[in-house]
Parts: sequence; structure tokens; C-alpha cells
Amino acid sequence: MKFTYFSIVEACQSEFRDRGSRFIAFAFPINNKQQFKDILATLKKEHPKAVHHCFAYRIGNSGDQFRSSDDGEPSGTAGKPILGQIDSRQLTDILVVVVRYFGGTLLGVPGLINAYKTASAQALDKALIIEKPVMIQYKLEFDYTIMNEVMRVIKQFHCQVKEQELQLFCRMKLELPLKTLEECLTAFREIHTLQLEFFQEAN
Repeated sequence: MKFTYFSIVEACQSEFRDRGSRFIAFAFPINNKQQFKDILATLKKEHPKAVHHCFAYRIGNSGDQFRSSDDGEPSGTAGKPILGQIDSRQLTDILVVVVRYFGGTLLGVPGLINAYKTASAQALDKALIIEKPVMIQYKLEFDYTIMNEVMRVIKQFHCQVKEQELQLFCRMKLELPLKTLEECLTAFREIHTLQLEFFQEAN
């Protein structure tokens, strides 16, 4: 079982040229499919004259959500090589889009695979890679009078508060580190009247 995963810190880009065609690769850290859709829509607006906007992404602590697209290029020549570069670095929570401007010369299948692979690799070589803890999501509900006890456990186990509603009756959405999950859950369950529930956020 993996307790950490690798992603990139911020967006970066690179450009590769072959026989007049330009392949501009953009790498972005993302957390969900909506971010992917928004970024792709923005790139299509910024590069309306590009003939292809090929991409691959992998999302989630375990990287189990992924997709790739050739966007009109011959099957397997763009999306798979892009995803291959993501996977060769064992990255997740990442999107790579390669925008192509056609230069007038057909590159053939081997040429296209090389171009999309190289453009993606160059962009990822520029990326600052970070190791992150695998986090599991839980919901808490509790009376405000036990707030100090709840915050003590949150601090002790380095939980991340994603959402909170603090009134007489409080609600929180937390991310708990997988590495210390059982100890953390035990500590929460020892707090009298605290309600604890696992949940998975839809992407």
C-alpha cells in the first residue's frame, strides 16, 4: 500500500518542432475532471488556429482515473505517448495538453508518436515534482463544546480541513493521512458524541 504519491507543483510548458509543425506541451496540476474541462476549453480559445489539442490526464491518490485523446490524429499517436510520459514519472493529479500547429508536412505515425512524446517529456522535465501524502476523506459532526478536542486530533495527525461550518452544531470535511489513518480514527472515536463518516467526493 502506498502512503504517498507524486504530482507537480505548478503549470509549465515546452515546445517541440518537427518539419514545420509546432507541438506546444502544457502540464497542469489538477484535482478533478471539471478542472480538466476548464483548462482544455481555455487552451482551445487561446489557440484557435491549432489543428489538434491532444491530451492525457491521471487523477486521484491511486491514479485510478485517467483519460487520453488523439483529437483527430491517427489512433494511438498522441494521447497514449502523452500518458506514457505521465506514467513513466509515476505522476497523478496532472493534465498534459499538447497543442499542434500543422507545418505542411505529414510526419507519419512514428514521427507523430515521437513528437507528442518528446513535447510532453520536455514539459515534464521542467516541472517541479512534489511528493504528497495519500489522504482519505471523512465528515465530522459534533457539538461546538468539544471543538478543542476535535482540533487537538486534527493538529496531532496533520489532517487537512477542506470545508467547515462552525455554529452550535459543527460540520467539517477533513482529509486524513492514510499512513496514520487507524490511529487518527481511534482518537476521533474516543471523543464522546462525535459523529464520523467516510465519504468520497465525486470528481
